[in-house]
Amino acid sequence: MAILKSYSTVCITGTGFPVCPSNATNNKTTRNSCWKPAQAALKPNFHLPMRSFELKNRTSTEDIKSLRLITAIKTPYLPDGRFDLEAYDNLVNTQIENGVEGVIVGGTTGEGQLMSWEEHIMLIAHTVNCFGGNIKVIGNTGSNSTREAIHATEQGFAVGMHGALHINPYYGKTSLDGMIAHFQSVFSMGPSIIYNVPSRTGQDIPPDVIQTIAQSAYFAGVKECVGNDRIKQYTDNDIVVWSGNDDQCHDARWGYGATGVISVASNLIPGLMRELMFRGENPLLNSRLLPLIDWLFHMPNPIGLNTALAQLGVVRPVFRLPFVPLPVDKRIEFANLVKAIGREHFVGDRDVEVLDDDDFFLVSRY
Repeated sequence: MAILKSYSTVCITGTGFPVCPSNATNNKTTRNSCWKPAQAALKPNFHLPMRSFELKNRTSTEDIKSLRLITAIKTPYLPDGRFDLEAYDNLVNTQIENGVEGVIVGGTTGEGQLMSWEEHIMLIAHTVNCFGGNIKVIGNTGSNSTREAIHATEQGFAVGMHGALHINPYYGKTSLDGMIAHFQSVFSMGPSIIYNVPSRTGQDIPPDVIQTIAQSAYFAGVKECVGNDRIKQYTDNDIVVWSGNDDQCHDARWGYGATGVISVASNLIPGLMRELMFRGENPLLNSRLLPLIDWLFHMPNPIGLNTALAQLGVVRPVFRLPFVPLPVDKRIEFANLVKAIGREHFVGDRDVEVLDDDDFFLVSRY
C-alpha cells in the first residue's frame, strides 16, 4: 500500500485510518494512541432540506390563510387498533364532497397523541397522496419537544403536506422567550398555524408572543380557543385567526372577524358547518346546532365524536385507550339529536343506533 502524508498524520490508503508516522513502517499498521476521529462541523439552527425548494413552496402561506372551514379529522381504527384506512378515506371524501377546504391530520381530535411518529407521518402521506389535490392537508407535527417538532415537520413537508399545526410546549412548560424560540425553530419549513388551547397545554400563548412570531413569512395564523375577545385582538391587528371552539365559531366569523373555524363538529355535519361559515350570519342555524355541539364536548374531545361516529355506522366502535365511549344515556341523547336535526345532514347513510356497551372494543396495545 502507498503511504500518504496528511498534516501530522499518515493515512494508509485502502484503510482510511490515520496513524502515527513512527508506526507506519513496512506497509504495516499497529494499534497506537494518536488516532483521532473525524470532527463534524456544527451549524446551529440548520435543517437538511427534506425535499426541493419548489415542492416545499407549492402551497403558499396565503393559500392556508384563506381557508374558512377546516376539519380536525377523526382517525378510525380496526378491532386490533390499527388504522382503518377504508373508513378514513370515506370520512375525508365526505368532507370534500361537502365543501370542507382543509383537514388537520393527527390533531387532538385525530388522536395524534396516541400515535407513533411513524403512524403519524404515514397518515399524513396517505392523506396527501389520496386527497391532496382536492383539499389542503395540514399535519399536526407540533410537540412539546422542539427536536421532535422539527423532525416531524421536516418529514411532514417531505411527504407533501400543505401546512403544519404547532402547539406550544405542554407539561414541561417553558418561558415566553422559550416559546418564541420553539416556534421560530419550526417555521423555516413551510406554512404553519399556531394552536392555542390552554385547557390542554396548561399555558396560554399571549398576544405578545403571536405578534413577535407573526413576522415570519411562514406564519399563517392562529387557531384560538381562548374566546372571541382574544380573536378580536388579532383581527384588529390583521392577524389571521380561526376559532377553535365550535360553539363560538358563528359569532367569531361574523362578529369578530375570524377567517373561519377548525372544527370538530364538521366531522358529523360538514354541510351545515359550511353553511355556517360561508353564507352569512345565521343565528337560527347556529342555535339549532348548539345542543349537538354541547353534547360533543360534554366529555373531553374526542370521546363524544368517536361515540357519535360509531353510532352513525361510519367507523367501527373501536377506542384506543385511554378513551372510552360515552355512557348509554348520552348515546340515547345523541340518537335523539340526530333525529331532531335530521339524519340527512349527518355523515353516513345508516340509521343512527344507540349501541350496547359490549359493542365497543377498547384497545390498550396496538
